[in-house]
Amino acid sequence: MRLDKFLKVSRLIKRRTLAKEIADQGRIIVNGNVAKAATNVEVGDELKIQFGQKLLTITIDLLKETVKKEEASDLYTIKQEEYINQ
Repeated sequence: MRLDKFLKVSRLIKRRTLAKEIADQGRIIVNGNVAKAATNVEVGDELKIQFGQKLLTITIDLLKETVKKEEASDLYTIKQEEYINQ
């Protein structure tokens, strides 16, 4: 599944276009490599996403094309949440 689609389906980012913008800015890392929106992600991949001052590290647990809002958090596990001082 494409990275931008996973971020939207999992509701980590609300819109696919926004996920693409964040990826284009180099703020998403998949398994240690800076990722583009079209990067394919798989179960077990580690994502680091920078939201402003917050760095969120997650692991992908499940891939689905569509999920209900209540089930979106089942797609990933948050490993670490840290704040960056810039």
